[in-house]
Amino acid sequence: MKQERAVQTRHTLIRAAARVFEERGYAQASLREISAVAGMSVGALHFHFASKAHLFEEVEAAGRVSLHWAARQAERPGMDALQKLTAISNALAVQIRTDVVSRAGFHLNSQSEPGSPGRLQDEWRACVGHLLKEAARQDLLDADLDVTDLADAYFAATLGMELLSRKAHRPLSCHALAGLWQLTLPSRKSTPRHTPAPETARLPSRR
Repeated sequence: MKQERAVQTRHTLIRAAARVFEERGYAQASLREISAVAGMSVGALHFHFASKAHLFEEVEAAGRVSLHWAARQAERPGMDALQKLTAISNALAVQIRTDVVSRAGFHLNSQSEPGSPGRLQDEWRACVGHLLKEAARQDLLDADLDVTDLADAYFAATLGMELLSRKAHRPLSCHALAGLWQLTLPSRKSTPRHTPAPETARLPSRR
């Protein structure tokens, strides 16, 4: 029971930190503000986390775990490569829109240098490229399409959409993402079935 309470306390502090980091930015966020949002003392926060940098690492890691989980849950047996790409991108959009830890973790993670281990933007770029190459092997794309250029365009467009949504302080729209899909794959041979992601997702425990 004591261990369960400690785990729950850590999760509460991580969510509070994610909220404050998102609203104030990492540089402006204070441990006092985070502890107040969590409804705990600064001393209780320090018992679990040595510093703000430690909290940064935990929020970033928790967000990365949640987004990986959402991507895995989106895939279903029998999907072709384009269906997988549609489903995964939609699931990630929902996860970022509905979960503050995933959202803050993604933003914190994106501050790392390109090529850094565990950088989500690099992983997404590789995922898009892999699935489009698979789609080409499955004869789902027109032969005259350059898969590398198409992957780069889709990667840039999806990240741009997320950035614009963040700057405008509005949720990342799955309907807009579906429209973007139509624009970025205008010459596909088959129309992938749309697999809607749930509006909310149950997150896994990191511990």
